[in-house]
Amino acid sequence: MAKCAFLGLGVMGYPMAGHLAAKGHEVVVYNRTAAKAVAWVAEHGGAMAETPRAAAAGAEFVMACVGNDEDLRSICLGDAGAFAGMAKGAVFVDHTTVSAQVTRALHALAAQAGAQFVDAPVSGGQAGAENGVLSIMCGGEASAYGAAEPVMAAYGRTIRRLGESGAGQLAKMVNQICIAGLVQGLSEGLHFAEKAGLDIREVVEVISQGAAGSWQMANRAETMADDRFDFGFAVDWMRKDLGICLAAADETGASLPVTALVDQFYKDVQAMGGGRWDTSSLIKRLRALG
Repeated sequence: MAKCAFLGLGVMGYPMAGHLAAKGHEVVVYNRTAAKAVAWVAEHGGAMAETPRAAAAGAEFVMACVGNDEDLRSICLGDAGAFAGMAKGAVFVDHTTVSAQVTRALHALAAQAGAQFVDAPVSGGQAGAENGVLSIMCGGEASAYGAAEPVMAAYGRTIRRLGESGAGQLAKMVNQICIAGLVQGLSEGLHFAEKAGLDIREVVEVISQGAAGSWQMANRAETMADDRFDFGFAVDWMRKDLGICLAAADETGASLPVTALVDQFYKDVQAMGGGRWDTSSLIKRLRALG
């Protein structure tokens, strides 16, 4: 069992840290809003710290799951940051979805401090975090990944190292690019079914068993039919991720026309007041158009 710190107790981090504790790891948590850390300790035991540095002190593994590039920098750097408290050889495992640039920069700074850094963004949403079955895409040195993989297994079902620093973040971009097109296609199909007077549930039951089937169809078609979008991965966060994807595409020369279009559709959803709706709310935009 390992000594772990977990930084960031949002809808993903809270249950992920809980799985670490349930597996017997010694866990110290930090959250910017201390009330969440208090609640986590009351539920799972362990301890809480007032700063990332204090949480990381003595930890073999420091996990993080925060909001964006700037949030990640803020918990890593400075006098109160995790890097200042990490022991030599300790491994920082970042589960935040951020740019590959900030990942590589922090990887280098961690090395200067004598620590190791693995970028390890996750896929599977809140349900995957709660059930401990996340997919985790990793980048970094093989030795750092090899040390961290058994610990990540507390909440990950599929865990892979895909290359050097930044590779995990690039793989997460592939994930988000694929999701964007799938959700728009599903939204258009269900919208068409509604306009054609078909029963959505009956149609989905049939086509989900063929080539049109997908995770999105299996898990979101029914709630989309019911016009329910108060769960899952929020539109605001999806737009943040797609912005990272589009910026990376400009750097690499990749062409992402569908992703760019769907990003604008999500912007329309935000204008409808749906920033916190689930990403499957793209269908609401179509319904609003008539």
